Amino acid sequence: MSTHISPLAGKAAPVESLVDVPKLVTAYYVNIPDPTVAAQRVTFGTSGHRGSAFDASFNEAHVLTITQAICQYRKAHAINGPLFLGIDTHALSEPACASALEVLAANGVEVMLALNDEYTPTPAISHAILTHNRGRSTGLADGIVVTPSHNPPRDGGFKYNPPNGGPAGQDITDWIGAAANRLLEKSLDGVKRMLHTKALRAATTRRHDFLGAYVGDLGSVIDMHVIRSAKIHMGVDPLGGAGAHYWARIAERYKLDLEVVSEIVDPTFRFMTLDWDGQIRMDPSSKYAMQRLLAMKDRFDIAFACDTDHDRHGIVTPTAGLLMPNHYLSVAIDYLFRHRPQWSAQAAVGKTVVSTRLIDQITARLGRTLDEVPVGFKWFSKGLLDGTLGFAGEESAGAAFLRRDGTVWTTDKDGLTAALLSAEITARTGHDPGALYKELARAFGNPPLADRVEAPATALQKKQLAALTPQQIASTELAGEKIENILNKAPGNDAPIGGIKVVASSGWFAARPSGTEDIYKIYAESTQGPEHLQRILQEAQRIVDAAIAPVAPRAAAVTSQTG
Repeated sequence: MSTHISPLAGKAAPVESLVDVPKLVTAYYVNIPDPTVAAQRVTFGTSGHRGSAFDASFNEAHVLTITQAICQYRKAHAINGPLFLGIDTHALSEPACASALEVLAANGVEVMLALNDEYTPTPAISHAILTHNRGRSTGLADGIVVTPSHNPPRDGGFKYNPPNGGPAGQDITDWIGAAANRLLEKSLDGVKRMLHTKALRAATTRRHDFLGAYVGDLGSVIDMHVIRSAKIHMGVDPLGGAGAHYWARIAERYKLDLEVVSEIVDPTFRFMTLDWDGQIRMDPSSKYAMQRLLAMKDRFDIAFACDTDHDRHGIVTPTAGLLMPNHYLSVAIDYLFRHRPQWSAQAAVGKTVVSTRLIDQITARLGRTLDEVPVGFKWFSKGLLDGTLGFAGEESAGAAFLRRDGTVWTTDKDGLTAALLSAEITARTGHDPGALYKELARAFGNPPLADRVEAPATALQKKQLAALTPQQIASTELAGEKIENILNKAPGNDAPIGGIKVVASSGWFAARPSGTEDIYKIYAESTQGPEHLQRILQEAQRIVDAAIAPVAPRAAAVTSQTG
């Protein structure tokens, strides 16, 4: 399978590649989406509505209608507590936040904005919602996070977190999306709105110290004492994201030896090295985007980074460099369930269907139950909220886990705690997570190798792939082995995985359409070496091509994660 990596990958961004922020913000206000064009309608993927103002896929009209739809949803479901509103550092986040506030204030919603207009990580929003709702049955809070996650600087994003504190489930996003599109079709007739200056002065608009509340509570989820006592020298790169000012406060509050390598916030993200495709993308799991921190790895005992809204993590060690997300998730699970004695003996491990099989083996050795669900962190929120899940993680470097006493911390991904956990692991065990992963992999035989490839896909092709059934897979073998199982529903909750997973004794692949981009993805894993892995990927492509029509373009290994 061919590899198409941009010759600019891992290099500094040329000036001509930087987004023109004034033009982008102007497009946000000037470009009017056409609701008869599918790409310009409100569409919620796995993590909210995303798009670019240049493409008329994320504009003022989208934000106004989505916010009005959220107000309608709140009223219909008697959600009348405060709404916590936070933003990341993308250029479109500030204007989108202003638009949202105008609608929320006009609808009489009590809005909690960040003190001093601080940028707000996604986990800080989840933490605020859960803190407010603890012990309540009425007056429940919810939240909005204005972020397209690690997407390029030209993009904007908008997601809703209901009172459970996690990403909204599909039933909620379908409801909100349909209501928003009806408002788009009526040229915003039905959207309540007031002037921004008036909205800021409204009695319902208040300030909340997200930073202070979140940082002050971190000791309940991470053992800061063991990190401080071991004098672990940590480095962190916020990648210009919403947590840029959180890390220094964490170091000060807990007296940690933590160096923030850069606190620069610049909506062009010109300080980033380019990702695999030559675009700027703040992805902490990409070796191309993480070149700055990788160049410093020998300066620290452990180093880490988070994406723009700080819900994803990237872990860098002196010996292993950037750990693959699956590797770190495996180490984190093994460590947490052996060093959290107050957790319930019934607390389970949550993983997605595209995460490594090594997690299954670790979970069995720990004597825990595995909850394997479709892609999307929304599937974990309930279990994290009630404590039936101790840890939940995704192959895309997102994770969350319980407080040390076994109660809920966040129900959305938390890159900060996942990053700080790597320092706790290093401090307590005397080995960094890279070294611990090697020990884990050896303990279970051949270490698994994984890769993920992507290819363009039309809306029809994505729809066909999402609807695949086991009966449509004619193959009986995968890379020379008998196919043991073909899944289109997740074992943990019997929910559709939006694609297909094919399993053999020493390898598997899963194919699914992206929820946010016009691409589809094939994930694969092998315990028989790199040649076997590539054979799985090649056969996976043929199987998918044979199962859907018209035939999708041949996949290219554009985001290789072999390791």
